[in-house]
Amino acid sequence: MARTRLGRVTVAKQAEDARAAARVLSSATRAVKDAGLHAMADALVKAETAVLEANATDVARAEAAGTGAALIDRLRLNPDRVAAMADGLRALADLPDPVGDVVRGWTNPNGVEVRQVRVPFGVVGIIYEARPNVTADAAGICLKSGNAVLLRGSSSAADSNAAIVAALRDGLAAADLPADAVQLIPGPREVTGELMAARGLVDVLIPRGGAGLIETVVTQSQVPVIETGVGNCHLYVDATADHDIALGILLNAKVQRPSVCNSVETLLVHAEAADGFVPKALAALRDAGVTVHGDDRIARLGDGAVPVVPVTEDDFAEEYLSLDIAAAVVDSLDAALAHIRRYTTGHSETIVTDSQTAAQRFVTEVDAAAVLVNASSRFVDGGEFGFGAEIGISTQKLHARGPMGLPEMTSTKYVVTGQGQVRG
Repeated sequence: MARTRLGRVTVAKQAEDARAAARVLSSATRAVKDAGLHAMADALVKAETAVLEANATDVARAEAAGTGAALIDRLRLNPDRVAAMADGLRALADLPDPVGDVVRGWTNPNGVEVRQVRVPFGVVGIIYEARPNVTADAAGICLKSGNAVLLRGSSSAADSNAAIVAALRDGLAAADLPADAVQLIPGPREVTGELMAARGLVDVLIPRGGAGLIETVVTQSQVPVIETGVGNCHLYVDATADHDIALGILLNAKVQRPSVCNSVETLLVHAEAADGFVPKALAALRDAGVTVHGDDRIARLGDGAVPVVPVTEDDFAEEYLSLDIAAAVVDSLDAALAHIRRYTTGHSETIVTDSQTAAQRFVTEVDAAAVLVNASSRFVDGGEFGFGAEIGISTQKLHARGPMGLPEMTSTKYVVTGQGQVRG
C-alpha cells in the first residue's frame, strides 16, 4: 500500500505509527498512563471553545441535510457534555490498570510455573457514527489499557472529531507520551475499506453504530472484529408485576434518552396484567410524547382515549432510537420469551415480576448480553456498571460480551517460568 495518496497519509502509514506508539504504551506504568489521561482531560477542557465551534458546524450541516432528531441528539455537544468527556478520562485514571493482571496461574508437578496475564491488543481501530463523545471515551480506554487507537468517525461529526483528537494529542504530548497513540483517520469512504483491510497492522476492529455499519464491518473486515450490536430491547411486564415499578421502569427506559442503544423499544404485557397496567402505561407514554405502535389488544385497552398506531412486523424488529415504542399483549411468559427470541438483537432484555420462578426462567432462557430483573435497561452501560467510560456494548459471545471496559480491551499471554526443566 502506498505511503500517500492524493496528498494524505495512508491508513497503512498511520497504523505503522500507531504500532510504534503501542510499543511505548505496552511498557508504560500505570502512573505514566494516568498522567496522560489527566493531561488529555485538561487539554480537552482548554479546547472547549474550539470543540463546541467545530460541533456547531457539524450540527448545522446535519440539520440542513434533514437529519433526524435522534441522530442530532447523538451528535450535539454542549459544555456539560465536553466536561463529561473530560471527567470520563479522569475517572479512567482512578480505575485499576488491567495490564499485567494474572487471570490464572499454577505450578505444574515438575515445578514449571504457568501464568496467564493480561496484555494490550496493540493497535485498535474504532469505526463509529455520529457520537463525538465516543472519540474521547475510546481514546481514554485504549490508552489506559495500553493500546494505540485509530479512530474512523462518520463524516457527520468530522469537525467535532478533528477538534477533539487535536486536543487529546496535545495532552499526550504534554505528558511525554507519543501523540500517535491517538489518531483520527480522515478522508473519503474508501478509507474505511483500507482500515478493514489492514490485517497485520491493526489488531482488532470495533464498530459502533447502526445495523448497516456493523454488518458491513463484520462481513467485510479482514481484521478481527469485536461486534457491538444494535439495541432492540424488550420490557416484559409479567402477570405478578408491581404496576408502579413497571411504569417507572418503562418511562425511564423509553423516555430518559431514547436515542441510545439501551433504551427500550418494545413493551410486552402479560394478559393477566394488561387490564390494569396498559391504560396507565398508554396515558403516561402519551404524556411523555411517545408514539405507541400497538397490537389490537393494546389499542382496545386504550379505548380511543390514547392514540395507538397499528403495529407492523417491521415495528417489532425496529430499533427506533426515538420516542416510539412497539407494544403487544402476550398470553404467557412462554409467549413473551418466544417473541423476544424472534426479535431480540441480543443487547438488553428486562422482566418486571414478583415471581422468583418467572424471573429465573427469564434470566435462564433469554439470550442477551444483559438480562435485567426489576431494573431499567438504561443501567446497561459501562459507567453505570462501574467500568468508567465504555468502548461499546458487545452482543457477540467471544471474548467480550456486554459493556466493554478496560479488561475487555486486553488479550492475554501465557508466561511460563522454569529452572531449566525440559520436557521428557
